[in-house]
Amino acid sequence: MTGLIYDPGRCAGHNKEGHAEHAGRLAQLDLSTLQANVSLRAATDAELLEVHTLEHLQSVKAKCASGPGMLDADTYCGPESEAISREVAGGLIDLCAQVQAGERDNGMAIVRPPGHHATAQRAMGFCLYNGVAVAAASLRQRGGTRVAIVDFDVHHGNGTQDIFYADDQVLYLSSHQHPHYPGTGLASETGLGPGVGFTRNCPLVAGSGDAEFLAAYRDELLPALTAFKPGFILVSAGYDAHESDPLAGLMVTTDGFRILVQMLKDSAAQLCEGKVVFALEGGYHPGALAECLAATMDVLQS
Repeated sequence: MTGLIYDPGRCAGHNKEGHAEHAGRLAQLDLSTLQANVSLRAATDAELLEVHTLEHLQSVKAKCASGPGMLDADTYCGPESEAISREVAGGLIDLCAQVQAGERDNGMAIVRPPGHHATAQRAMGFCLYNGVAVAAASLRQRGGTRVAIVDFDVHHGNGTQDIFYADDQVLYLSSHQHPHYPGTGLASETGLGPGVGFTRNCPLVAGSGDAEFLAAYRDELLPALTAFKPGFILVSAGYDAHESDPLAGLMVTTDGFRILVQMLKDSAAQLCEGKVVFALEGGYHPGALAECLAATMDVLQS
């Protein structure tokens, strides 16, 4: 059984009308035939401090408590935003723990706000806490598991890369549009110190579609994943590389995403007994996002 986190009512407590990352992103998603079976759960300070600084936690709490406002030019917050971001991180920890224990075949977290731009000490790019990074750190803390993070959001996951840049036990693989926000993600960015070789970036130029997108995985990223031999795969699943998305210029189709999800599921079956969890990051065309999430769930449940 696929583990599923989906609580749009709670996630809607973080919302700013007119902003690209708003509660209506999930409005067209029909999960009436599916049932969430893993709950959101507030991550503890200790869990968040595995990847974030205490100063960051204190800053986010204070700014959210003071009322609606902006953490930076792109990232808004309201009174409930800190608590919701904390619950997303805790839910991801629990979902990954269930998949790791064999209680679920695989997992999907349809959550917001996203997280992969949040660095150890900074909220940015719509992201407050980096849920995928927190979940990866928790997997390592519990069992020393080697974790691979695959990020196919159209925007480079600078926060996740930065957090694990000097780590040889976490592999970070990313495809993304470049040049584009946040400006990082060059192929020359491969890690630091013991982490050299454990970051792999495949920047794609605007206009790239299914052929270029899937070739990046087939020719570069999946061979690196195989060589790493992970015990668990986490996926930062941003669907804003879709041809209909308004925030970028890649031209990936819903079928292209379906094929990639199948490739990642097959890799997990070969490398780590199928242990893979997808977590929603970007995707700002509600209709396209609904199609892509439905395709992802179809593959995970097949």
